[in-house]
Amino acid sequence: MHFPFDLSKPIAVGSDHAGYDYKEELISFLEGKGFPFIDFGTNNKDSVDYPDFAHPVATAVESGQASFGILLCGSANGVAITANKHQGVRAAICWGEELAQLARAHNNANIICIPARFVREGDAEKMVNIFMSTAFEGGRHSRRVEKMACSH
Repeated sequence: MHFPFDLSKPIAVGSDHAGYDYKEELISFLEGKGFPFIDFGTNNKDSVDYPDFAHPVATAVESGQASFGILLCGSANGVAITANKHQGVRAAICWGEELAQLARAHNNANIICIPARFVREGDAEKMVNIFMSTAFEGGRHSRRVEKMACSH
Protein backbone atom coordinates (compact mmCIF):
# COMPACT_ATOMS: atom_id res chain seq x y z
CA MET A 1 0.00 0.00 0.00
CA HIS A 2 1.29 3.45 -0.92
CA PHE A 3 1.17 6.22 1.69
CA PRO A 4 1.31 9.85 0.54
CA PHE A 5 2.45 11.00 3.99
CA ASP A 6 6.08 10.79 5.11
CA LEU A 7 5.68 7.99 7.61
CA SER A 8 9.29 8.23 8.72
CA LYS A 9 7.84 11.08 10.81
CA PRO A 10 5.46 10.20 13.62
CA ILE A 11 1.68 10.56 13.48
CA ALA A 12 0.38 13.06 16.06
CA VAL A 13 -2.54 11.67 18.06
CA GLY A 14 -4.72 13.38 20.65
CA SER A 15 -8.15 13.28 22.23
CA ASP A 16 -10.24 14.52 25.08
CA HIS A 17 -11.99 12.21 27.55
CA ALA A 18 -14.83 11.39 25.12
CA GLY A 19 -12.35 10.17 22.50
CA TYR A 20 -10.00 8.39 24.89
CA ASP A 21 -11.16 4.80 24.21
CA TYR A 22 -10.95 5.22 20.43
CA LYS A 23 -7.57 6.96 20.75
CA GLU A 24 -6.24 3.94 22.60
CA GLU A 25 -7.67 1.62 19.92
CA LEU A 26 -6.07 3.73 17.19
CA ILE A 27 -2.73 3.69 18.97
CA SER A 28 -2.90 -0.12 19.09
CA PHE A 29 -3.75 -0.11 15.38
CA LEU A 30 -0.76 2.15 14.59
CA GLU A 31 1.57 0.07 16.78
CA GLY A 32 0.36 -3.11 15.08
CA LYS A 33 1.22 -1.62 11.68
CA GLY A 34 4.60 -0.37 12.92
CA PHE A 35 3.82 3.31 12.37
CA PRO A 36 5.56 5.81 14.66
CA PHE A 37 3.30 8.14 16.63
CA ILE A 38 3.30 10.74 19.38
CA ASP A 39 0.47 10.47 21.91
CA PHE A 40 -0.40 13.97 23.07
CA GLY A 41 -3.03 12.63 25.50
CA THR A 42 -5.35 12.62 27.29
CA ASN A 43 -4.32 9.59 29.28
CA ASN A 44 -7.59 8.62 30.96
CA LYS A 45 -11.35 9.27 30.91
CA ASP A 46 -11.29 12.17 33.40
CA SER A 47 -12.97 15.29 32.02
CA VAL A 48 -10.52 17.58 30.23
CA ASP A 49 -10.55 20.53 27.82
CA TYR A 50 -10.10 19.42 24.18
CA PRO A 51 -7.99 22.47 23.13
CA ASP A 52 -5.26 21.26 25.51
CA PHE A 53 -4.77 18.27 23.19
CA ALA A 54 -5.82 19.68 19.83
CA HIS A 55 -3.26 22.51 19.91
CA PRO A 56 -0.22 20.24 20.45
CA VAL A 57 -1.35 17.90 17.65
CA ALA A 58 -1.93 20.83 15.29
CA THR A 59 1.41 22.39 16.23
CA ALA A 60 3.21 19.11 15.48
CA VAL A 61 1.55 18.92 12.05
CA GLU A 62 2.04 22.63 11.35
CA SER A 63 5.76 22.49 12.23
CA GLY A 64 6.43 19.33 10.24
CA GLN A 65 7.32 17.36 13.37
CA ALA A 66 4.44 14.99 12.53
CA SER A 67 3.42 13.54 9.18
CA PHE A 68 -0.29 14.08 9.92
CA GLY A 69 -2.65 14.16 12.87
CA ILE A 70 -5.54 12.26 14.38
CA LEU A 71 -7.86 14.05 16.80
CA LEU A 72 -10.90 12.72 18.62
CA CYS A 73 -13.57 14.22 20.81
CA GLY A 74 -17.28 13.62 21.29
CA SER A 75 -18.49 15.47 18.19
CA ALA A 76 -15.10 16.27 16.58
CA ASN A 77 -16.25 19.87 16.22
CA GLY A 78 -14.20 21.21 19.11
CA VAL A 79 -10.92 19.63 18.05
CA ALA A 80 -11.47 20.56 14.39
CA ILE A 81 -12.24 24.19 15.16
CA THR A 82 -9.20 24.40 17.45
CA ALA A 83 -6.81 22.70 15.03
CA ASN A 84 -7.95 24.82 12.11
CA LYS A 85 -6.77 27.95 13.93
CA HIS A 86 -3.24 26.88 12.97
CA GLN A 87 -1.90 28.05 9.60
CA GLY A 88 -1.18 25.17 7.30
CA VAL A 89 -3.52 22.83 9.12
CA ARG A 90 -6.53 21.42 7.32
CA ALA A 91 -8.47 19.45 9.90
CA ALA A 92 -11.49 17.55 8.58
CA ILE A 93 -14.33 15.99 10.53
CA CYS A 94 -14.92 12.47 9.25
CA TRP A 95 -17.57 10.04 10.43
CA GLY A 96 -17.44 7.69 7.47
CA GLU A 97 -14.99 6.13 5.05
CA GLU A 98 -16.03 8.22 2.04
CA LEU A 99 -15.58 11.45 4.00
CA ALA A 100 -12.08 10.35 5.04
CA GLN A 101 -11.21 9.67 1.40
CA LEU A 102 -12.64 12.98 0.16
CA ALA A 103 -10.96 14.96 2.95
CA ARG A 104 -7.62 13.81 1.57
CA ALA A 105 -8.38 13.64 -2.16
CA HIS A 106 -10.17 16.99 -2.48
CA ASN A 107 -9.12 19.04 0.56
CA ASN A 108 -5.58 17.79 1.23
CA ALA A 109 -6.55 17.46 4.89
CA ASN A 110 -3.65 16.75 7.21
CA ILE A 111 -5.60 16.07 10.40
CA ILE A 112 -8.54 13.68 10.62
CA CYS A 113 -11.02 14.58 13.35
CA ILE A 114 -13.23 11.71 14.47
CA PRO A 115 -16.47 12.16 16.46
CA ALA A 116 -16.13 9.35 18.99
CA ARG A 117 -19.78 9.49 20.03
CA PHE A 118 -20.98 9.06 16.44
CA VAL A 119 -18.86 6.24 14.98
CA ARG A 120 -18.99 2.52 15.58
CA GLU A 121 -16.12 0.51 16.96
CA GLY A 122 -13.71 -0.40 14.18
CA ASP A 123 -14.83 2.46 11.92
CA ALA A 124 -12.18 4.81 13.29
CA GLU A 125 -9.44 2.42 12.20
CA LYS A 126 -10.97 2.07 8.73
CA MET A 127 -11.19 5.86 8.35
CA VAL A 128 -7.61 6.41 9.50
CA ASN A 129 -6.35 3.73 7.11
CA ILE A 130 -8.21 5.36 4.20
CA PHE A 131 -7.10 8.86 5.26
CA MET A 132 -3.43 7.93 5.49
CA SER A 133 -3.41 6.01 2.20
CA THR A 134 -5.32 8.50 0.03
CA ALA A 135 -3.31 10.97 -2.03
CA PHE A 136 -4.37 14.53 -2.73
CA GLU A 137 -5.72 14.69 -6.29
CA GLY A 138 -4.39 18.17 -6.99
CA GLY A 139 -5.69 19.73 -10.21
CA ARG A 140 -8.72 21.95 -9.66
CA HIS A 141 -8.59 21.07 -5.96
CA SER A 142 -5.14 22.68 -5.60
CA ARG A 143 -6.56 26.08 -6.50
CA ARG A 144 -9.25 25.71 -3.87
CA VAL A 145 -6.89 24.52 -1.14
CA GLU A 146 -4.58 27.45 -1.89
CA LYS A 147 -7.47 29.83 -1.17
CA MET A 148 -8.12 28.42 2.33
CA ALA A 149 -5.45 30.30 4.27
CA CYS A 150 -6.29 33.70 5.72
CA SER A 151 -4.23 36.55 4.34
CA HIS A 152 -4.10 39.39 6.82
